[in-house]
Amino acid sequence: MEDIHKAEETRECSCGKTKERSEKEYRDLINRLSRIEGQVRGVKRMVEQDTYCTDILVQVSAINAALNSFNKVLLANHIRTCVAEDIRAGNEETIDELVVTLQKLMR
Repeated sequence: MEDIHKAEETRECSCGKTKERSEKEYRDLINRLSRIEGQVRGVKRMVEQDTYCTDILVQVSAINAALNSFNKVLLANHIRTCVAEDIRAGNEETIDELVVTLQKLMR
């Protein structure tokens, strides 16, 4: 099982960057996403069962809050690790990347 996780940790994205996460960070992020996934499935069931609109809207608001919380945790981890390490290594362009990311998150 851990070998599978290690393989996932080192998978490259389209930008060529990767992020190795601790087992705890990995589990926390996956657990949060699993709960969000469950909430989305619940809203889908509500729509299928013709639930009243405002009840669905309240649940969608809860999903948005959960996604925002996920983003906050991921962003904090990113700043503490990736950004801090790059700045220590003299890679100042990481600051520009962070600014662009923050601008996208604030849309």
